[in-house]
Amino acid sequence: MSISIRDYIRWGSEEASEPTTTLVLTSPERRFVDIRVLKAKDNDEAQSQDTIGADLLPFTRLDWAFAGTSESEVRLTAAKSSAQEASGHVHSKWHHWISSRTRNVDGIVDEGDMFPQPDGRTLETGSMVNPASGKVEAYEEMWADPEPTGAGEEGKVCKVLILRDEAHEARGMVVRVGQFCQGVLRIGEAFALERWGWREHGGWRREVRMGDLWLPCGVPCDGERVKLGGEVKYGDHVWKCVELAEL
Repeated sequence: MSISIRDYIRWGSEEASEPTTTLVLTSPERRFVDIRVLKAKDNDEAQSQDTIGADLLPFTRLDWAFAGTSESEVRLTAAKSSAQEASGHVHSKWHHWISSRTRNVDGIVDEGDMFPQPDGRTLETGSMVNPASGKVEAYEEMWADPEPTGAGEEGKVCKVLILRDEAHEARGMVVRVGQFCQGVLRIGEAFALERWGWREHGGWRREVRMGDLWLPCGVPCDGERVKLGGEVKYGDHVWKCVELAEL
């Protein structure tokens, strides 16, 4: 399982920048939730959000949120001479199951090449649609991967809840990895997301919320409240715990 925080993105030959707070949580069975929230445009808005904490943010602050499963393989590059060793990198694919941008995600797959850096971060390169231009462009992203920590008396854990109700066009995924938890939910045209974080002197706090739909992010943050195979019911929907792992 992993926690990934993006440090920057660069499109083509443009300057690197980070207009978002982007967090990706990935479980041992490669389920992931990726949420990218646009930063506040001015200090007043940033201060207001810090004060109201879990208050609802408008979708104008959302860059992208999606969830699904990922897979990776090592690809080797042959040595250029007998004096050199073969090198390699990881090629990853992210299969979308839920997205804030579209209802129909079947067949949508992102791909990128991952290169470890001397400072411990990971450089991702590839091509995808640039929202600013609407065209497929080369990109690079730099990722930091902090170690998961425990939350209070609970050790380092990963918990995954899934909602699958195709009859009502409902799909949801919540992933907790250590000190972070986030989830996304789509029911027809409606979409919602939440991000939670643990602080040593403040406990669990909901840091971001968008949309009016209910998400069970508080459940995996509450110690022994959820068991593997257990269910969380809310209204007509049933969430199931499909992963529970400890480091």
